[in-house]
Amino acid sequence: MILWKDETITLFRSSLYETISSVIMTDDCIIVVDPCWLPHEIDEIKRYVAGVRQNRPLYLLFTHSDFDHIIGYGAFPEAKVIASQTFDCKPNQEKERIIEEIKSFDDEYYVTRDYHISYPEVDFPIKGDEQSMQIGKTKLTFYQATGHNDDGLFTIIEPFGIFIAGDYFSDVEFPYIYFNSKEYEKTISKLDAILTRFNIQLLVTGHGNPTRIHSEMKNRQQLSLDYIEKMRGFVKGNDETGSMQLIEGCKFPRNMKKFHKQNYSLFEKEQSR
Repeated sequence: MILWKDETITLFRSSLYETISSVIMTDDCIIVVDPCWLPHEIDEIKRYVAGVRQNRPLYLLFTHSDFDHIIGYGAFPEAKVIASQTFDCKPNQEKERIIEEIKSFDDEYYVTRDYHISYPEVDFPIKGDEQSMQIGKTKLTFYQATGHNDDGLFTIIEPFGIFIAGDYFSDVEFPYIYFNSKEYEKTISKLDAILTRFNIQLLVTGHGNPTRIHSEMKNRQQLSLDYIEKMRGFVKGNDETGSMQLIEGCKFPRNMKKFHKQNYSLFEKEQSR
């Protein structure tokens, strides 16, 4: 599963949706980000953590509450959890819906797990932008990242310059927008301030490939902004067929067409308000 490894961070990529789970190792702590998907994949991450942890405290960082990103929560019962305050304060009905998505996935594919499926209990809820958390010499700085859904979180880990971006800036997906397109634009525009304030050495996206190159980060940002702007134009012109040109050349067109159509419906609802 290992896609990337250096002295500070190891990236594991699932066979499903090219989903990335991260293990960040500092002198002060171990941080596991979005452990997922399949039981043997989560076991591999868990064994790796056990092998490198020593006596360091363990944290789970969740970039957002989509079920695929929280599916491995129960495999790390001793970890302290970091997530956005919105993630933490979701109504119980919404939390139950997300857990039902996990159980439905497992039922569909006859998947069994050796841990209890539950919604993460958050120990460190993060509110607002530029809130920081210090763990020894390791510093985490957070930005709210809404748009894809309503409870996303960007995290910058210093002094290593690691930017954990969740489901933004992917090189394999166009914007998947479940919540609000204007909020999505605001979120990815935060990249400019982040690159100015921090010495970013690695951007880790939730699906696809990481990058160290700032121009590539900016390119991914611009591609997302262009997609949103052009989609609004197609929706305004009532041209769903024409909008399909926005996903020409996508790596997985049969599945991604579904997400594009969901985007189109969301943009229609936004323009009708």
